[in-house]
Amino acid sequence: MSRADDENDGQATERVVIRDRRKIDVKGKDTTVTKEAEESMEAKRGAHRAAEDFEDEVTPTPGLGAELEALRTDVEERTRDLQRVTAEYANYRKRVDRDRSTAAEQTTGSVLTALLPVLDDVDRAREHGDLVGPFAAVAESLGAVVGKLGLVAFGEKGDPFDPTRHEAVAHLTSADVTEPTCVEVMRRGYTLGERLLRPALVAVADPA
Repeated sequence: MSRADDENDGQATERVVIRDRRKIDVKGKDTTVTKEAEESMEAKRGAHRAAEDFEDEVTPTPGLGAELEALRTDVEERTRDLQRVTAEYANYRKRVDRDRSTAAEQTTGSVLTALLPVLDDVDRAREHGDLVGPFAAVAESLGAVVGKLGLVAFGEKGDPFDPTRHEAVAHLTSADVTEPTCVEVMRRGYTLGERLLRPALVAVADPA
């Protein structure tokens, strides 16, 4: 091959070399897309880092489960103690109220028991027709007061005989009754609530 041919080959080779010397427009569309992609990737990386940080925060430390269980047990024990103390206090209040009520009833009963002879005198005066004038007004006021305190009189002729409420001082038989019956009341009985202050003195007739 001649030197001319070599030169021609070199020129042919140089002619197929492509050199792109164009300048890139940084304000072009391709550059804008690249920035959006970078921002999206940065946002994804930020979200990934936030997720990792959250996992680090919620990851239980060694021994935390045992500590929580111990706290839960302690709270349950304190709750049971509080419930027990509350129940004991409620029972104490009930007992105190009951004792106070019993003491008040006993005191009232003692006062009323001391007044029973006066009430007996009033009953006898009424039976004899002597309950008149100012004495009648006093007797009526006394009866109203003891009634407000809860005193209740019982014992009337014709009442069925009740050994828990009547004290029989005489017995007789009668064809007019079908069961033991109070045919005469010598002294009325009194109750205070469910408490028997004094039984009634009666004469009892049994069926013949």
